[in-house]
Amino acid sequence: MTVLIRLATDLLNLLFPRLCNACGQSLVRGEKNICLRCLHDLPYTDYHLYADNRAAKQLWGRLSCHAVMSMLYFKKGSRVQHLMHRLKYNGQMKLGLELGQLVGERLKQSPGFSDIDVVIPVPLHKRRERLRGYNQSKCIADGIAECLDVHVLSNVLIKPFATGSQTRKGRFSRYENLKSAFQITDGFSIKNKHVLLVDDVMTTGATLEACGLALYTAGIDKLSIATVAFTD
Repeated sequence: MTVLIRLATDLLNLLFPRLCNACGQSLVRGEKNICLRCLHDLPYTDYHLYADNRAAKQLWGRLSCHAVMSMLYFKKGSRVQHLMHRLKYNGQMKLGLELGQLVGERLKQSPGFSDIDVVIPVPLHKRRERLRGYNQSKCIADGIAECLDVHVLSNVLIKPFATGSQTRKGRFSRYENLKSAFQITDGFSIKNKHVLLVDDVMTTGATLEACGLALYTAGIDKLSIATVAFTD
C-alpha cells in the first residue's frame, strides 16, 4: 500500500508539480514549501546571535525591547520577497508555519529569547483578514510557538480600526497612522509576562512600535520581537 501511495504521489507531482515558494523550481520528495537549495542559500542575518543588531537598532529610543531579531534580509526582486508575497497573497499558510519554525529554531539558540511566556502575532483588521482568509503573522507565530513550546494568544492584541496600506508611507507617517490603531482585549492574560511579538517583515518598525506600546499598557514584564525578514 505504501508503494502505491508513493507512486500515486509521484504521478500527482508530475502532473501538478509542487514549486518552491522562493525560486519557483519543482520540489522533490521530502521538501515542503522551500527547496533545500534555497533553505541553504537564503540571506540569513544571524541577528539572533547579536543583541545590538540592525533590527534592534531600528527600535532604539522608540520602544523598550528585551531582544529583537529578524531572520532574513529583504530586498526587492529577491527570493525573500517572493516568499513574503506568496505568504501574504497566495494563501500559503503552511509556508508561514515553516518560516515560523525556522525562526523558532534560531530563537532557541539565543539566551535573549530563552524565557518567552507567550507569543502574540501582529493583528490584521477584521476586514482585511476576512478578505485574505488568514493572518500571515499568526501562521508564523504558530511555527515559533511550536518550537518554543509556548502558547499563541491571537485575540489579546487587536486592530479595531482600518489604517490602509503602509507601503508608501515614511517612518513618521506610518507611526502617526498607527499609534492608536491597536488595542488590548485581555490584559490579565499577559500581565507580568515576557511577550514575543511576531510579524512577517520589519521595515520602519512603526507597526511593531505601536503594537509594543499597546502591550505595555497591559503591564507586561518584557517585550521581545521576532520577524521573518528585515528591510531598511
